[in-house]
Amino acid sequence: MSADRSTGRGRLSSLDLVPEEGRDDVIWALGELNKRERTQADILFELNDRLAVHGIEPISRSAFSRASIRTAHAARRISEARAVFAGIADQFTPESIDENSIVLGEVIKTLILELLDDPDQTPKGAMELSRAFLATIQAQRMSSDRRQKLQAELAAKTAQAVDRVGQRQGLSAEMVDQIKAQILGVKS
Repeated sequence: MSADRSTGRGRLSSLDLVPEEGRDDVIWALGELNKRERTQADILFELNDRLAVHGIEPISRSAFSRASIRTAHAARRISEARAVFAGIADQFTPESIDENSIVLGEVIKTLILELLDDPDQTPKGAMELSRAFLATIQAQRMSSDRRQKLQAELAAKTAQAVDRVGQRQGLSAEMVDQIKAQILGVKS
């Protein structure tokens, strides 16, 4: 059955087939599952009561159980990702964002290359991975370009400030140029 799910959308469960007027109740039930405060049976019982008000057939215990398992797996993956990023978040400072973008891009590229070695990889999957690889490279380039642009803007603003201060203090143009060269490494 898992092979069927990987190649298509799979068979729709009774939960997937709930009409529009009952979708909010299904979303409520999935939210209750995520809270982990009530039993699955209790949530299913209340969900079926809510659906009955709309004249919708009850959800089977097995369909709800499968949805519960999928929801728990997704919640666990999200929780693990949050924990990983929380552990490295303090490294993402404005000063090091470009360096971190490069490192993160390299990790993503390595992951993509590893996924390409998967024997179950399809041509479509390989194409999607190549697009992800390209997007990662483009993001790294944009980050580098942005940093260079910000540095150029800062240098221009600093040079203007040095010019204004030099004029106020009555410094010669040569002296102002020397100050700029010392501060910015700029020669005029």
